[in-house]
Amino acid sequence: MKTLIINGSPRNNGNTQRLVSMLTQELKGEQKIINAYKSDISPCIDCRYCFKQNGCSITDDMQEIYKYIGECDNIVIASPVYFSGLTPPIVSIGSRLQTLYCGRTFRREQFTDKLKKGAVILTRDGDGEPDMAIRAARIFLRQMYCSDILKEEIFCGEGSDDAMRIKKTADLLNK
Repeated sequence: MKTLIINGSPRNNGNTQRLVSMLTQELKGEQKIINAYKSDISPCIDCRYCFKQNGCSITDDMQEIYKYIGECDNIVIASPVYFSGLTPPIVSIGSRLQTLYCGRTFRREQFTDKLKKGAVILTRDGDGEPDMAIRAARIFLRQMYCSDILKEEIFCGEGSDDAMRIKKTADLLNK
């Protein structure tokens, strides 16, 4: 069992990272964690290369993610909620999934036949509702061939440093 975790948090010791660490302790099999803030991934430039050709014209760390998307069984997107959305590096990664969409839509090619399970971990503490972040994360997961997306998102809101709240969250992580 292989799991790809895309972590969109800039903080090494923040709530999102704590939840990712808790999740990795529960997961069986191989795990690959992509730190979106530390990766060299440019956003899509709408060059339309992928409309007719496999892959992407931009050569950066996204090539490694494409490879792992094809191999993995599970994909998790973990992000703090910034102004109701995912963090900018996660959105950059999501924009580069255009090549997978174009493969199915224009080139009539399947990137992989392997359907995956997906999950979304969102942390927030402050203003803004998470609905847009949830929708964007689910769209990104569908583009990465996730057919079964966990319906229970995980939130740490106000007081998320409270150990009891984190403990309750561990029960959801087990799912």
